[in-house]
Amino acid sequence: MIQIGITGIAGRMGKLLAEEVAAAGCTLAGGTGRGDDPRALFAASDVVIDFTHAHAAPLHAALAAEFGKGLVLGSSGLSAAEEAAVAEAAQHAPIVYAANFATGVNLVIAMAEKLAAALPGAQYDAEIVEMHHRQKVDAPSGTAVAMGRAVARGRGTTLEEAGRESGRDGHTGARGTGTIGFAALRGGQVVGEHTLLFAAGSEHIALTHRSFDRRAYATGAVRAAQWLKGRPPGLYSMNDVLGLA
Repeated sequence: MIQIGITGIAGRMGKLLAEEVAAAGCTLAGGTGRGDDPRALFAASDVVIDFTHAHAAPLHAALAAEFGKGLVLGSSGLSAAEEAAVAEAAQHAPIVYAANFATGVNLVIAMAEKLAAALPGAQYDAEIVEMHHRQKVDAPSGTAVAMGRAVARGRGTTLEEAGRESGRDGHTGARGTGTIGFAALRGGQVVGEHTLLFAAGSEHIALTHRSFDRRAYATGAVRAAQWLKGRPPGLYSMNDVLGLA
């Protein structure tokens, strides 16, 4: 039976993850709280699920590599350097890293790439609008960025090459052709809402996903942990877990 550990087990997501581990018939190997040393948790687990903070991701990835254990990483807002550290660790341990673990979100991201391939940027402007609770510290959300990257892939480029437009204010000039726009809304206790809009002169096409309960993220993360056990080292995504890759 798979032994699953949870970092930040006393937090809001940690508690949901513990419930979903039990619901899936897996064994909870333990958890860490603020200030705890996670080494013992990695030693005792087959897979560790981490939804804590971006700055903790390199350490947890390094421990997964050191102990040869799986890691499901759901922290958002990682810097380029932090993502590089995770990728380095994935050469020695199997890691699932995703901006969002809800099944529906990942299906929307897959659809976004297909739509973008069929809707050229010269005619269809891509705009991504997201809203989250007032406590969220990063913007745009990791899921919004993942959508933007999917649009760029569908158009045969990268998000950096296509160009990002966000935080428009004042006399910004005309919208850049082929760029990908982002708008981040914050307020109340919204779990997560994302809309990708393709806007042309003659039509608009919108893809929307709304999360009403964080449990969807926990369920997906436990599913990823079960899938990850026994996999060879590598950096995996939810597309791999869902068979979409």
